[in-house]
Amino acid sequence: MEVLKLQNLKKYYGINTNITKAVDGISFNIDEGEFVAIMGASGSGKTTLLNCISTIDIPTSGFITIGGIEITKIKEDELADFRKDNLGFIFQDFNLLDTMTIEENIALSLIVNKEDIKDIDKKVESIAARLGISDILKKFPYEVSGGQKQRCACARALINNPKIILADEPTGALDSKSSRMLLETLEQMNKELKATILMVTHDSLSASFCERVLFLKDGKIFNEIVKGEKTRKEFFNEIIDMLTLLGGDVGNVR
Repeated sequence: MEVLKLQNLKKYYGINTNITKAVDGISFNIDEGEFVAIMGASGSGKTTLLNCISTIDIPTSGFITIGGIEITKIKEDELADFRKDNLGFIFQDFNLLDTMTIEENIALSLIVNKEDIKDIDKKVESIAARLGISDILKKFPYEVSGGQKQRCACARALINNPKIILADEPTGALDSKSSRMLLETLEQMNKELKATILMVTHDSLSASFCERVLFLKDGKIFNEIVKGEKTRKEFFNEIIDMLTLLGGDVGNVR
């Protein structure tokens, strides 16, 4: 089933002859259960594209459909509810509240929605068990490792069972060991929990955990590669070759 659909999406900045085409006619689909990466050099449009999909930016033209809902037609005062009900977010700087426990951080959106406390406890316990962080639920973010914080962020993104999870450079603030742990967690979320994930990354290793990679250049899709039956090492090398062809940064090989 199709979760995300973009049709001729454009996002321009400026006026008259001084126009920057940050996103210039991009179209693609993501089906339920896919794990897709977007790559490109700085200024290629990948961040702007993610901002449009997450309803942070308003497209200049084109269409974005998430779960059958045309989001460019949603009223501004209804966007927060749409994000809450349909989107999960994972950021590179965790965005955890230091004054709340890991358990409370995961449950925050449910608490805000005033769900029954028993239901909240069951949902948090279930997702924490699946992601291997049950033993740190009573701790505060400053008491746990970077990798554990990111697993907490993953649990928080999953707790509302969103249509799609948007990950913006999720390994950017992590060391090599924690990065690999996070990527394995995202892979687990995708394969075992059937989460649909769209990840923006500059890192070739991160992209190699995905099943499909879209490469952007000058606001357009330059190319697309699919993992298929390739090993992760073979797919990693193909990503490196494509980035070299693209003329962008191949990222850190970890």
